[in-house]
Amino acid sequence: MSGAQKTAQEKLAESTQSVPTSTAAQQSDNVAHALAGAGGGLLSMALTYPLITLSTRAQVESKRAQSSTLDAARRIIKREGVAGLYAGLESALFGITVTNFVYYYWYEWTRAFFEKAALKAGRASKKLTTVESMMAGALAGSATVLITNPIWVINTRMTARKADSDEPALPGAKPAKAPSTLGTLLALLQDEGPVRLFAGVMPALVLVINPILQYTVFEQLKNRLAQRRRVTPTDAFYLGALGKLLATSITYPYITVKSRMHVAGKDGPKENMVTTFKRIIREEGYAGLYGGIGPKVTQSVITAAFLFAFKDALYAYTILARKKIAARKV
Repeated sequence: MSGAQKTAQEKLAESTQSVPTSTAAQQSDNVAHALAGAGGGLLSMALTYPLITLSTRAQVESKRAQSSTLDAARRIIKREGVAGLYAGLESALFGITVTNFVYYYWYEWTRAFFEKAALKAGRASKKLTTVESMMAGALAGSATVLITNPIWVINTRMTARKADSDEPALPGAKPAKAPSTLGTLLALLQDEGPVRLFAGVMPALVLVINPILQYTVFEQLKNRLAQRRRVTPTDAFYLGALGKLLATSITYPYITVKSRMHVAGKDGPKENMVTTFKRIIREEGYAGLYGGIGPKVTQSVITAAFLFAFKDALYAYTILARKKIAARKV
């Protein structure tokens, strides 16, 4: 074999070294990314949940009922205590864990498919192009929406509940106890049927563009930075924040419509996505589509920043732990 042939084979081996060599190895890597994403999502949401409560309540209330973010926080604390800012936290943590696990699993599966295709086609780099990043995000996002929508319907109901609570309680009377996640689910199934668990699926599918925009911006900026130096968790923090800021600002009206459809009861008007849009604009103006955007954008940016930072760190720890376990077996 000539020296040139050896050099070519060595380069090919080096280029494919980072790609898992078997289906089992690829599956293991996908699960590692999924677990890291789930853990990162759980930690970041726990840190920012009060902002989600303020944003969700602003989204589902009419324009007349809205007030400043600070006033809304004071009103919730006065009426329900600090615990009111964490209404629905348990379902949200469960939801974000499942959502991120499903999303990152499918995203990494799709990315691995495109990377292998790039190598077979002899492309100079196996890094995903912008179009490939968007396609991977679309597949992962659609699968996530269909699997997790019922969780978010329950969470929105719990977060947005307006307890007869707008009425001041009698002196000495204890505020009504907030329903549990299971209680909310059972009440919804009994009163409205299982179909309501999929309320808001259409705007949620449209919102698949949100993580597509977010992750595409993140991946492309990360690839650019990686050409100059190693990407650190701090870099991931800022890149994740920038991607989420852009994505949420563009897609916010659909987030409002989805929240309105989640809390629409069986006795309310049966509206689809388009009619909900029209009603909000007719009754509240275009500003109604942006209710609660301040706390939502703040929460989304902080959550995304922490998510990407936590995910990169957790993924590194997962790989390290996997190598240690493999070394013990040898």
